[in-house]
Amino acid sequence: MKLLSYLHAGRETWGVVIDDGVASLAERSGCASLADFVGSTRFAERDALVAGLAAQARLADITFLPPIPKPEKIVCAVRNYMDHHQEVLAAGMQRELSEQPPIFLRVWRSQTPHLGPIVRPHVSDSLDWEGELAVIIGTGGRDIAEADAWKHVAGYSAYNDASVREWQFHAKQIASGKNFESTGGFGPWMVTADEIAPGRVLKLETRLNGKVVQSSDTSHLIFSIPTLIAYASTIFTLAPGDVIATGTPAGVGWSKKPPQFMQAGDTVEVEIEGIGTLVNPVVAQSR
Repeated sequence: MKLLSYLHAGRETWGVVIDDGVASLAERSGCASLADFVGSTRFAERDALVAGLAAQARLADITFLPPIPKPEKIVCAVRNYMDHHQEVLAAGMQRELSEQPPIFLRVWRSQTPHLGPIVRPHVSDSLDWEGELAVIIGTGGRDIAEADAWKHVAGYSAYNDASVREWQFHAKQIASGKNFESTGGFGPWMVTADEIAPGRVLKLETRLNGKVVQSSDTSHLIFSIPTLIAYASTIFTLAPGDVIATGTPAGVGWSKKPPQFMQAGDTVEVEIEGIGTLVNPVVAQSR
C-alpha cells in the first residue's frame, strides 16, 4: 500500500494511492496526519479501511507533500554504504570505519516533496545529490532491541539527502551542510512495510538530467536497518513518523574528477526498487 501526504483544493490531507489517483483517509481513519495513523491501532486495519474506496483526485492534480511533512526527528546515517566508504578513501579523505553508526539530525524544514524544488543556496556552488532509502517509524519506543526492530517499521520511502558540501566540511560535525532549507527530497509516498520483506535487498539509482550517477543496492549497507533503529532508540525515544535516512551509496558528485554538483535547471531522480521514483527540479535560492 502506498500512503502519502498532499494538498488538494487548498486542503492539506493524507491518503492512499489508488491506481493513478488518491483517496483521502483523514476523516475515514480519524487520524489527522499520516504520522498519527502509523502510530495508531488503525494502521493494522489499513486493508479493511481502504477496501472498496475509489480515487477522489488524480495524482496529476494534487501537490505532493513529504510523506511525513513534519517528523519529530529525521535521523541520517553517515557513510553507511561500503562502496561509498571506499570512494571516500579513493578521494583522499582518511576515514576509518566506525564501530557504531555515525548519525546526524535534519530538521523538517530542510525537506522538500516529490516534484518540489531542491533549492541551491546562494552561498554555495557545491550542492550534491545523495540518494537514500528512508525508513519511517510506526510504533515508537526507547532502547529497541535489534531483534525487535522490524516491528517498529511502518514503511519506506525515497530520500535525497542533498548536501551543501563546503558547509558540511566547516567542522567535524556535518549538520550545517545538511540542513539548508528545501534541500532534502522526500517521497513521493510511503510504501507500507508489508510490501517489502525485512532485509530484502533493494536496488537504488540516482539520475541527474537522465544520466545515472548512482547505481547500487542495500546489500552494501554497513549498518543494517535494525542496527540503526536500535542505536538511534538508545539515544532518543523514537516517535511515530520519525524518519531514518539510511545513507547513500557511491557516486556522489564531490568524488568525481572534476567534482560535479547540481545546478539550477537540473532535475534529479532517486528510484528505489519496490518504492518508486522521487523527482525534484533544482532551483537557485531567490534573494
